[in-house]
This record gives sequence, C-alpha cells and structure tokens, in this order.
Amino acid sequence: MNLIEKLAELVGFHATYTNSFGEQVYAKDEARYSLLNAMGYDLSCDKKIAASITELEQKSWRNMLPPAHIAKLEAKQHQVTISVADSAITELNWEITLESGDTVSESIALKALTLLDTATFSDASFSKYTLLLPLLVEGYHQLTLHYGESSATCPLICAPQTCYSPQEASSDKMWGYAAQLYSLTSADNLGMGDFGDLAKLVDISAKQQASAIGLNPLHPLYQNNPAHRSPYSPTSRCFLNTLYIDLKQVPNFVSCQAAQARFNSEEIQDKIAYAKQTKLIDYPAVADVKFEILEILFQDFITNKPDEYDQFTDFKNSQGNDLLQLATFEALYEYFRKTDANAYGWPDWPTEFQTPDSVEVKAFQQEYASRINYFCFVQWLAHDQLKTIAKQTKTSGMPIGLYLDLAVGCDGSGVDVWSDKDVYVAGAAVGAPPDAMNTLGQDWGLTPINPVALQKQGYQPLVKALRSNMQYAGALRIDHILGLMRQYWVAPGMKADQGVYITFPLEDILRIIALESRRNNCVVIGEDLGTVPDGFGEIMARAGLLSYKVLFFERWDSGFFMRPELYPAQSMVTVSTHDLPTLAGWWTGKDLEWRQKLQLYPNEDMGQQERNSRIKDRQLLIDALEDLNVIDSSKAPIQAPATMNRELTLGVQKYMAKAPSHIQLIPLEDVLEVVEQVNIPGTIDEHPNWLQRLPVTVEEFDQIDSVTELATAMKIARPRTNRD
Repeated sequence: MNLIEKLAELVGFHATYTNSFGEQVYAKDEARYSLLNAMGYDLSCDKKIAASITELEQKSWRNMLPPAHIAKLEAKQHQVTISVADSAITELNWEITLESGDTVSESIALKALTLLDTATFSDASFSKYTLLLPLLVEGYHQLTLHYGESSATCPLICAPQTCYSPQEASSDKMWGYAAQLYSLTSADNLGMGDFGDLAKLVDISAKQQASAIGLNPLHPLYQNNPAHRSPYSPTSRCFLNTLYIDLKQVPNFVSCQAAQARFNSEEIQDKIAYAKQTKLIDYPAVADVKFEILEILFQDFITNKPDEYDQFTDFKNSQGNDLLQLATFEALYEYFRKTDANAYGWPDWPTEFQTPDSVEVKAFQQEYASRINYFCFVQWLAHDQLKTIAKQTKTSGMPIGLYLDLAVGCDGSGVDVWSDKDVYVAGAAVGAPPDAMNTLGQDWGLTPINPVALQKQGYQPLVKALRSNMQYAGALRIDHILGLMRQYWVAPGMKADQGVYITFPLEDILRIIALESRRNNCVVIGEDLGTVPDGFGEIMARAGLLSYKVLFFERWDSGFFMRPELYPAQSMVTVSTHDLPTLAGWWTGKDLEWRQKLQLYPNEDMGQQERNSRIKDRQLLIDALEDLNVIDSSKAPIQAPATMNRELTLGVQKYMAKAPSHIQLIPLEDVLEVVEQVNIPGTIDEHPNWLQRLPVTVEEFDQIDSVTELATAMKIARPRTNRD
C-alpha cells in the first residue's frame, strides 16, 4: 500500500465499491490525491504525507476527548472513552454544561476508572480509560475535561434512537400531493408559483382529505441571480427562497401608497402580463417585478414601523449571526455583480471579501447596513408566510401538512461555503457513480462537507439545516440519505465516473436526525434510491426513518412489478420523482425520446434495447394492475401507439394505495396527466428543467375531472378515520 493509499484509508476513503451492474470498481490514485489535496493535506513530499498518516493514527491517543460524543438517550449508563498522557497526576475533573445552562461536575481519581488500553510513542505514553457520565436529558451539551495543565472540550449530544413516526401523526394510511411550488399557476401570482398559491392548494387538498403536500426544496438560491434555478443547488440549506414571497400578503402592501401606485402602473402590469404568458417560467422577469415592489415596501416598513415591526426585530434576534451572514452575502453578491455580471459567488470576489470575518467585510456591513437589513426583511417575510401556511395545514386537519425536501448539499459559490470553509471541501463535488439511468456518472456540482470537520463542530451545520426546514414541516425528505453513510466525491478536474466513496459517521448522524425529528414532531423520509449497500434499509428502519419506494424501481429481476403489499410499512410510496419521467411520459416513452435526443446512451444498441424493454414493461404494468383488480381491462389504454388515459392514471394510484406504506405521495404532474418530466439529471439547459408550469390554475384545480376522480378514489383507498 503506497502512502497516498494509506492516508486515504485513514481519512475514510473506500478503496473499492460495487457498482449497480455488480462490478467491482477500484479508486484511482489520481482521484485520491486530488481529493486529499482539496481537504487540505500537504502532499508535497513523502515526509509530509507520512507525518499526516502518523497524526491520524495517533489522534485518538493525543486528544483527551473525541471530536464529538453521542450519548444514547435510552442507555442505562452513559460513558465516554478518554485518553490522558501518563504522568504523576492522579486525579482529573470533568464538567458538563447542559443545553439549559446548568452545570454538573466531579473530580475523580484515575485509579477509579477502567483502563482500556495503553500506547507509547517517541515522546510520551498514553492511557485510555472509560469515564462514566451521569444520565443526561435529551439535548446538546458540552463536556470539558481537566487533567493537570491540560484541558479539552467536546460536544456531548444526548439523542433518542428513533425519529417521530407517521403512526404518531396519524393511525391512518395517508396520502397527499407532491408539488413543484414554482410550477403552480394562478390568477394572483406574478408568473411563478408562490406561497399564496401554496395556501390555496392546502385549502383545496385539506377538503379532499389529503394529509400532506410534498414540495421541492425551498432553500435560498441567489436573489441577485434568479436565472440560477435548480432547487437542489442552493446557496444555503437554511432560510428560504425569497422569490416565493406572495406580495399581496406582505403586511404593508395595501397601506403603502408608493407600492400600490407602482404595482398598478401600466409598466409593471405589462411586465406581469408578460411573465405570466411565457411558455416556460421566466424567473428573471418575475424577480424584476417582485423585488422592485419589495424594496418599496421595505423602505415604507422601516420608516413607518407598523405593528409587525417588533416581529421583524424578534426574527432578526432569533436568527442571529446566521441571518447576518446570509444577508451580508446577498448584499456582497449584488454589489460585485454590478461591476462584473459574471461574478457568480464568493470565489469571483476580491480576496479580502472571500471570508466573512475580514476587516473589509466588517466595513462593508457598516456602510451597507440598510441593504443588509433589506435582505433580512425579505427572509422574515418568507419565513412568516410559510409559518402561516404550516399553521393552516394543522387547523385544516392535515396530520402531516407540509412535506419539505432537504437538498444533499450546497452550491460551492454560496453563503454556506463562504461562511464556514473549514467544514467544506472546496473544489470537490458530491455526485453518483454510473448506473443504468446515468451511464457516465453524475457530478451534482455541490460542495461536500468534510466529515471530520462536521464532527468537530458538533454536527451544528447539519443541525441547523434540519431545524431550519423542520420548523415548517410535518415531514422532511432527506435527499440522497445514503450520503450520510458514504458519499461519492468527484475530485477537482476529474470526470464523474472516476469518483471515490468516503465514509460518514452514519450512526451519530441518525441520532442527530432523530433528536431534531422528535423536537419538531417531524416524520423523516430517507431518499434511498440508487446503489444501496446491503443492510442499509435495516439501519434506516431501526432509526425510524421511512424508506422511499418508487413504482418504477420496485420490480423483480424478472421485470415483474412487485406487489404493493410487499412494500415495507415503514416507507413512503410514489409512482415517480422529479428526476424520473411522469407516468404519462413513461407510458408514451417521452423519456426515451429525450435520452436519444440528448445522446445519453453510450451506444445505439442500448437505446434500442430500452425501447424494446418499454414495450414489455407496459404490458407488465397492466398485468400487475389487473392482478389487483384496480383497472378495468376493457378500458386499459392502447399500447401501440402508447396512449395515456384516465383508467391508467387512477389504476396506478389505487395500486400504490394498497401498499402498507404509511404515506403515499401523488405528483401533481401525474394527477394532471402531464407528459414532460420536471428534470433530467445530467442536463442544465438542454431540457427545460425546473421551468415548466402546470397546465391548470390552482383556482381550477379541484374542478378538473382527473383531480376530482383521483381524490374520490383516494378517499376510498386511504380513508381518513381520525379527522379532527
């Protein structure tokens, strides 16, 4: 084993992995080298590499405490392994500062501790002991150890084993809609879906006895660059996308004469009319109007201080430095794009502005305090509107309410990476290895988190992301949950099929998720599609997470669709996802047309093979539906040429409803029989990703035949018996 290989192994990189075709893939030294370099290791000579290896091998001895310690709430005894240098000192002191601020402390003789192991290095000898701790209340605490002149502190987190379960939310098997919020059309919005549309959808859905509304990630993107549209490439996983603000719900919208005059002017009304009639969503056109009016409302709000002013102040105080960082970043982003329209994030800024605590950034905060306050204001508006909708779901009797989505990572040019570079591996990207759907592998362009740094920070970046989203949600889907066990990293400058897996502290992370889930009464769904290691499903189930089951993937090796009663009860079921064809698109082969058009097949034979397979797959789906008597054979859709019909729309959802899975989500695209899929992974502008509108308005939604028929079918298939 060479030095690079040895260092990579100690850091947690995998030497090999088994791909989705059952083949063994070996990590390349060039990829390991590039990633280790990105993580900050000095690889300039063998001596430096050897020194890093020695440091990692001896770390658990030379550090008195682990980087972080998770105590199991259900354990009858809590203990932590400590390490001290051998000396004449016979006593040590520990102190626990509880999340509440209370402290517990004790002095203890070394000889009273259980000795676990010893080690001797060139300069010192060390002994590891088991330190018994008192029983702890659930929460985020700090453990401090004093031994002679030495002291150390680590986060001590006491967490439960399992997440809040859907059975705790409702004893019924539930169903709901999955919506891409931006795609909603309405009489009131400015050209893309907003929180006002969401409130209307909640009202309609609750009356239909739906239990949940699933949404795309609502994370902030870049307010000054609305063309950056992928909800899975956010600037931060905390806070919200301000383009979703409903102007008409802003507290001073009606009372502010300047805003009313400008909003009702011919120029603005023409701009709104244009943005509403474009075939695809024009985000910059929507942003142009919305943010101009919001700036007028901000000035009026600050000047006249309406009744809600104290709420704004309280919001700023509660969000503290995190909100200040985001607002400062947005102001800097805007400032530097005025001189260079291609300055898409902090790596394009002058060096002195590339860290948030520089003298220059502090001076900028003073000079542009009002602009920074504006960015705080729009975040407050978004928060207040979404919080109001979350309350609406509860008063409407929806057991789950909003089902939000946590992206797997952040865009490398964004605020999360800018404000906490220690925890991110700049230059590298999270992705996925080649599989049947993406034969070249995937580079998602998201900057990975360094698992070692994450532990050192007591998992706070993850805690903040979970908490920020769960405060509005009755359920949270964690995108690519496998990334919390191992992540596929694409090295800087290398192709997506040459990535390397790195291990993450999954057991600790699942405890953190469970802690936040229970604090927020939020069900957690782990998106576990793709190449799943053996035993991962059981690990998720033990932690109380729901698995993510998609009709298109739940099949036997023979090609037969798995009977729904064989789906795990601890799962969320759906026909399709935003990255897959809609039911109508799959049935008619629209996805295969796109794959051919975009040259996503490595060869022509594979394309022909898929087209031939789809002919068989259609019949297999009909066979499965007939087997469960959820489709009338005489009304089954035509297969050649493949034509979608209502019988298939309803039959497939009735089929999924028979699964014991506690939650079933139905994409609005399938409810409305839309052919085009939301997103094709591996493309940006080649396909209209994240740009498509739904064909009917929210106001018309409950009058559409496919909607009313489906809602009626779901009331029968998954009735709500415990309605308030």
